[in-house]
Amino acid sequence: MKTVCDLNCDMGEGIGNDELIMPYITSANIACGYHAGDENTIQQTIKLAKKYKVNIGAHPSFLDRENFGRTEIKKSPDEIYELVIEQIKIIQKIANHNNVPLHHVKPHGALYNIATKDKKLAKAIADAVNDIDDNLILYGLSNSFLISEAKAIGLKSKSEVFADRTYQNDGTLTPRTHPNALIKNTDEAIQQILMILNGKVKTVSGKEIPIFAETICIHSDGKNAVEFAKEINTLLNPP
Repeated sequence: MKTVCDLNCDMGEGIGNDELIMPYITSANIACGYHAGDENTIQQTIKLAKKYKVNIGAHPSFLDRENFGRTEIKKSPDEIYELVIEQIKIIQKIANHNNVPLHHVKPHGALYNIATKDKKLAKAIADAVNDIDDNLILYGLSNSFLISEAKAIGLKSKSEVFADRTYQNDGTLTPRTHPNALIKNTDEAIQQILMILNGKVKTVSGKEIPIFAETICIHSDGKNAVEFAKEINTLLNPP
């Protein structure tokens, strides 16, 4: 079983439990102000991550605070490229001010989901990350276009899996509109991660499919997010 794995969490979104989660994760995806947060929350989150020696990443999204960036907005690849560039620069500027290196980029919400299935949009995101800094790592859904397009241009990537989301048979995440989209029980989350670390995951329909994990995501707005973070940290770092 693979146990050496990054644990990431979406942060700086105004949920209020960042300080409780930060000690248990290794990477923080920081909202850039387009779906949540502002320069003040970015500054606070970067300082908190620095305190706990957590890698920081930009978490770009559609400009859609009303829907928390979880509603698709039609845009061309060129527009997506500029959207991502703008937001990475926001985080990068504040990170530099705090003498903290930017480590990675992970798209948020609807931007993430459409890029897993749309090769041109995935390429636009990968190109944006690469053009800003080719040492950055692109986090993307395991087996998705985000990963393949990063690899195609020689950009480092991490294949992401989820502790608190269920999967469809094609390896994509179950839409949040589905009643079984979210995993809210800690034991269920741990069981899913144990299975994933052994190279497979059970989909929402009960089918087992192969999966590859380099980073595990939990969402800070989940009901049991702090407990998930603690338990998964223990699983990944046994005494």
